[in-house]
Amino acid sequence: MIRLRLYTTLGCHLCEALEALLARLCSVEYALERVEISEDDALVERYGVRIPVLVAEDGEELDRGFEAPRLAAWLAARGWLDEAAWRQLQAPAPSAEPVDAQIRHGRRYLG
Repeated sequence: MIRLRLYTTLGCHLCEALEALLARLCSVEYALERVEISEDDALVERYGVRIPVLVAEDGEELDRGFEAPRLAAWLAARGWLDEAAWRQLQAPAPSAEPVDAQIRHGRRYLG
């Protein structure tokens, strides 16, 4: 099991996005320690405009890990990326257009 630290603050939607991506893309079991920065002036100074910041046991930090390509690259560099989950995340979304729909003169006609 690996240990990760997440510098965060209450109500941080970007932090929630990072946690969701991490759960989906990390191929190894991990323990996530959440560190609330608002309770420490030094942490606010260091991480206030950078959160979420994910930190590995070796001290290597990742800013903006809520961006899937950044998190995937960071995980891959450590051998922790679930390649199948990453490929699936990158796959284009299925078209909302019905299969038998036809567009003629700017109008959609269902078959």
